Amino acid sequence: MDDLFSSQNLSRNQPLAERARPFELEQFQGQSRILGEGRLLKDLVLKDHLPSLILWGPPGSGKTSFGHLISKTTKSTFVNRSAIDTGAKDLKMEGEEAKQRLLRFNERTILFIDEIHRLNKAQQDVLLPYIEKGFFSLIGATTENPSFELNSALLSRCQVIIFDSLNEQALGKIIDRGLELLDPKVDWKNISSVSLKEIIINRASGDGRRALNLLENIFAFYLKSQRPLTQEQIDEAIQFVPIRYDKSRDMHYDTISAFIKSIRGSDPHAALYYLVRMLKGGENPLFIARRLVILASEDIGNADPRALQVAINVKEAVDFVGMPEGAINLAQAVTYLATAPKSNRSYMGLKKAQELVDENPNLDIPLSIRNAPTQMMKNIGYGKDYQYAHNAESGVTPQRFLPDTIADLKLYEPTTRGHEKNITAYMEWIEAQLANI
Repeated sequence: MDDLFSSQNLSRNQPLAERARPFELEQFQGQSRILGEGRLLKDLVLKDHLPSLILWGPPGSGKTSFGHLISKTTKSTFVNRSAIDTGAKDLKMEGEEAKQRLLRFNERTILFIDEIHRLNKAQQDVLLPYIEKGFFSLIGATTENPSFELNSALLSRCQVIIFDSLNEQALGKIIDRGLELLDPKVDWKNISSVSLKEIIINRASGDGRRALNLLENIFAFYLKSQRPLTQEQIDEAIQFVPIRYDKSRDMHYDTISAFIKSIRGSDPHAALYYLVRMLKGGENPLFIARRLVILASEDIGNADPRALQVAINVKEAVDFVGMPEGAINLAQAVTYLATAPKSNRSYMGLKKAQELVDENPNLDIPLSIRNAPTQMMKNIGYGKDYQYAHNAESGVTPQRFLPDTIADLKLYEPTTRGHEKNITAYMEWIEAQLANI
């Protein structure tokens, strides 16, 4: 099959990222957690006995290179497909051909599908009987969370292997190999006197493909100049490196989660970092502001009652000012909320009350605090013996407000942090006053 893994395509005209793909396991960089010595997946590769796998990880982490490696090492028939241009009819054809290979020639098949998350449910269902009967082993590569994008029937027949972003060591080895492929006579010092290798590693952000693309761009500039590049020339060659972010998938949810948890954990430095990542990634600033309004009550609450007003104000400010200046308003609110005393006691009180009402939705409200707009209602006891709190010198009266069966229940128990320590002291004072009446 003539595809991206075919040897005839590995010409010098191909992008460096394609030419640098590994041909043997020793050349594969990164993912030592799953492909290191003694790891099961490495043993399965070496024994050429791979089960059906879903490779899940960020772009440039080595998923497609792993498939390339399998295509070069396996004795099975290796079939490469991209979900972008593969329909249900194509998948069924591959399944039938794999069935015939096994039944007629006892020859195993590995079907590699890149971007498998792009297959719709009907296309995924076509794969099921062939996997279940062992006519082929499926290797699917995806950047998207498979539990969201793949149906449960397919997932249950595959083992999910998580690929991590590449670390600095792995990226360094990858671009060293890339430079050797570009010109084995050229050294890093020939290209530039600045720390070029470190620059590429930092800009790549764990993405091996991006690292090789950056190297290739810089090398093209070097060939034109025929002298070591300046920092300015390197910046021109690299240009803008996009932030890996999406507005409706894992990166969106992971980043907003990290953002909220950093504020909750009182780390303004991390909170600002994730704020900028979201904004640079194109996140709607009003979405961020709305989350701050929720956080102000959920995680700060009465420990600093001003937090909610700060959050509401920043929502209004961002809406009024717009971007990019609205980022200044967001930064002020984020740092205020991150350094504010924290309490979730009002939120927890709400959760307790919700559970209580779910279990006991219709407990009788005490007669003394019921509304009595008519004489008949007064005659049957509505409002009887109600004590107006403002008539008491202390402002506190000894009466029950909760239904009788839960009269002593405590739903809100403030902390001793921030303003809530004043609330705690006041509630203790109330208890003392009631004890003396």
